Amino acid sequence: MSEETVPDQGTGAARRRPSLPFDPIEAAAGLWSQHWGDVPRMRAVTSLMRVHQLVLTELDERLRPLGLTFARYEVLVLLSFSRRGALPLGKIGERLQVHATSVTPLVKRLEAAGLIRRSPHPEDGRAVLASITPEGRELVERATEVVMSARFGLGSLSDEQCDDLTTLLTSPREAAGDFEV
Repeated sequence: MSEETVPDQGTGAARRRPSLPFDPIEAAAGLWSQHWGDVPRMRAVTSLMRVHQLVLTELDERLRPLGLTFARYEVLVLLSFSRRGALPLGKIGERLQVHATSVTPLVKRLEAAGLIRRSPHPEDGRAVLASITPEGRELVERATEVVMSARFGLGSLSDEQCDDLTTLLTSPREAAGDFEV
C-alpha cells in the first residue's frame, strides 16, 4: 500500500493517508460490466463522486483551523458578495442550490461564532435575514486565501483542464434544469 500526502485536520500540515494498490473504481467497473451495462457512465459518476469527496475533505481540513467548513465558507462568501451584506435565509438556499433546511444549521453556527447576525426581515415578517459582520468579512478574506492556496482542491489540474471539466459538467446541469439557458 502506498501513501499520499494530505493536510492534517488540525494544523494543515502534511500527513500521510494510505492509498490502495489498485483503482477501486476500475475494479468496480470490471464487476459492473459482468452484471449491467453503461460502464462508461458508471465509471464517470463514481469518479465524479469520489473527486467531490476528496476535494470537500481537503477544503474542510484546510478551513478547520479557521473554525469553518467549506459549506459555512460558501455562506460567508455569498453574503460578502451581496450588495447589502445581507440576504434572507431562503435566498441563501436558492443561491447555494441547497434545501432551505440545510441553511439554518449553517447560519446558526456562523451566528454563534459572531460571523453573521440574524434578524427579522424588515419587509417580510415571515423571513429571517442573515447579515455578515465585520468579523465575518475579515474571516472570509483569510479563508479565501486558504482556499486559493489549496487551488480549490484541484491543484493537479491545469487551467485548461479545469475549463474542460467545467464545459463537460455544464451539459448535465443544463439537462437537469439547474439554470436557465
